Amino acid sequence: MRSLRPDASRIDRPTTERYWDAVASDAAPDGFHALWRRHSDAVNGALLARWLPRAPVAETLKTDLFDEAVTDGLYPLLATRSRRVVGIDISSPIVAAARTRHPQLDAVRADVRALPFRAGRFDVAISLSTLDHFESLEGLHAGLAEIHRTLRRGGRLVITLDNPANPAVALRNALPFAPLNRIGLVPYYVGATCGRRRLEAILAASGFDVLATTAVLHAPRAPAVLLAAAVERWAGDRAERRTLDALLRCERLTAWPTRYLTGHFVAALAQRR
Repeated sequence: MRSLRPDASRIDRPTTERYWDAVASDAAPDGFHALWRRHSDAVNGALLARWLPRAPVAETLKTDLFDEAVTDGLYPLLATRSRRVVGIDISSPIVAAARTRHPQLDAVRADVRALPFRAGRFDVAISLSTLDHFESLEGLHAGLAEIHRTLRRGGRLVITLDNPANPAVALRNALPFAPLNRIGLVPYYVGATCGRRRLEAILAASGFDVLATTAVLHAPRAPAVLLAAAVERWAGDRAERRTLDALLRCERLTAWPTRYLTGHFVAALAQRR
């Protein structure tokens, strides 16, 4: 399995197409942490199944396509809740890989901060750990402004961001990115983020009403990724299923009062005013 660690000589700023093209070129197309990705997709899929309208809407926007480029991702679920799913990504190779996996997905190369869509087009927007990869919160504000513009009035947004209240996330964010990247602990750039209360305030200021918040992905991420990779490499299908079940049982912590300390992501469901 190849590491997602682009050579610094091949990239420039981490918010650019060139950077994420380098990330995509270093990702193993059919086996990038497959077991961990299955877990991540299952956690996010459960959140979407709970928060999305059950009756199919006309059009849904997904603000990145990395999941769909390296695994089945969330497209199969979204396709049951929307008659058309449009996905964007800043990286052309990621867009191409997502199209190959899902020919019916409308995959478009675009920057979430400058969406090439008319105002009020979408009924639902899904932004899962997209707006926490910019160097400052200005990127978050710009992305939310564009999502708000392209959602119809009353349209729903599901958003997740890295949770700085989680001690592991806080420690990672406090340490320099370059050495963590070199040793593979942080495979690609992570940017500015915010906690639940600040996210609620930013959403309100961006023209959204917050309907619900929670925290998701409670398995300790670094050891869980290492465990999943080891099981993937050395064990069989039965061990993979048992490991996946064990990781998913950690999501019971979502119901605990400590969920904003243990969850890797803070999540919000919001509605466009």
